[in-house]
Amino acid sequence: MGEYILEMRDIVKRFPGVLAVDHGQLNLRAGEVHCLVGENGAGKSTLMKILSGAQPMDEGTLLLEGVPRSPQSPYHAQQLGISMIYQEFNLSPNLNVAENIFLGREPRRGPTPFIDWRKLYADARAILGRIGVEMDVRRPVSGLSVAEQQMVEIAKALSVNAKIIVMDEPSATLTNHELRALFALITSLKKQGIGLIYISHRLEEIAEVGDRVTVMRDGRYVGTENVRDANRERLIHMMVGRRLEEEFPKERFRKGRERMRLEGLTRRGVFENISFSLHEGEIVGLTGLVGAGRTEVARAIFGADPVDGGVVHLNGETLICKSPEAAIRHGIGLLTEDRKNQGLVLDMSVRENATLANLDALTMGPFVRRRRERAVAGEFVESLNIKTPGIEQAVRNLSGGNQQKVVLAKWLFTDCKVLLFDEPTRGIDVGAKVEIYRLMNNLVREGVAVLMISSELPEVLGMCDRILVMHEGRLAGELTRDEATQERIMALATGGVTATV
Repeated sequence: MGEYILEMRDIVKRFPGVLAVDHGQLNLRAGEVHCLVGENGAGKSTLMKILSGAQPMDEGTLLLEGVPRSPQSPYHAQQLGISMIYQEFNLSPNLNVAENIFLGREPRRGPTPFIDWRKLYADARAILGRIGVEMDVRRPVSGLSVAEQQMVEIAKALSVNAKIIVMDEPSATLTNHELRALFALITSLKKQGIGLIYISHRLEEIAEVGDRVTVMRDGRYVGTENVRDANRERLIHMMVGRRLEEEFPKERFRKGRERMRLEGLTRRGVFENISFSLHEGEIVGLTGLVGAGRTEVARAIFGADPVDGGVVHLNGETLICKSPEAAIRHGIGLLTEDRKNQGLVLDMSVRENATLANLDALTMGPFVRRRRERAVAGEFVESLNIKTPGIEQAVRNLSGGNQQKVVLAKWLFTDCKVLLFDEPTRGIDVGAKVEIYRLMNNLVREGVAVLMISSELPEVLGMCDRILVMHEGRLAGELTRDEATQERIMALATGGVTATV
């Protein structure tokens, strides 16, 4: 593929009390997809922030086409031909597609300050056409799907003549169909000679989209492999520094009494006639394609969304949960798919988040017993192995896996007996996933009934005792652990097979 267009050698970045990157390395060829992997906290994001001008490096060398460079800001990095597309897009929702692509660089009518709208729209169409995307460039970004917004971000990167594009977890919120479109677009960008750095926790994607892969661990460079030579087991070993004997450490328990039963739960236009049970001693999976209604069922059980019919029985008694507060009182907890916006208050501390759902247990009159609150938070930090400098640390500064543990601590403090996990390991690295699975085992051992909603079929197959599959708002079938395969689940999820639950 020719000489390197990017070389990062012995990059060092220090923060107070933390060596975030310790002699990091990465190089990139034109027309190559170089994947960057590692656990949360491995230094990947910091290394890329240095490349994109968001953070200065303390030591090291950065070469662009053989010339030493030091991006001083994201704008400077763009001028050098580097664009970064973050997992959380940097778009203005009230502006249209064309305005977002050329924001701050709009073409003008000669020497006047007025925007040349005809040229703006023509240029936007040309950029989108370069990546094979047809889109109404006058459409507000607020009305676009996640996949369409991603295309706008890529078009924005190309509009500044980027030679290097960094994609940070680009597939995290995409459906399988949208993911195929993204991979096709990446292939097109490679053919145009653009070098891509692709950051992902999904190791299966690396084999499909990558040419080479670099692994980081604890801020250090571990190694670079050709993707065709790097199997999953080897990459995991490089990432975590140990062999994961079991990626899914499932434990089997005796099925106990019924904790919860749904009968005919219905929300018109969303899901219909949902009936199933949860028992002590088991993890029940709920899966299906995006839009099948899985999350909506969980929200209805939790009282976050209204229902039009059906009943929920909890420990043999009919339950009416018209609000999350009522659900919490009855011992139901929901770990939401979007932990950052719905599961945590990011600017609050570990202590405050861990006790937020059950402050009544800590109050004396109108006052919170701070000593008791600190003790409770400290116990959860220790028992759940939450990696944090202390209980007063803001949760936004924790890794994804540790944020998820704080959410779990919040629900454990309510002493809930039914836990609904919605995409429990999304955006979490391999090592942290195993920890979450083991915590789920511990909960089941203690008599908690677990419903796990997941679109990750290996996770569902690896951890669940029974698997419920939804298709277009209905339960399409139920499979035991021994019956379930990816092919059978997908057949039910796509409506190809009808089975009775």
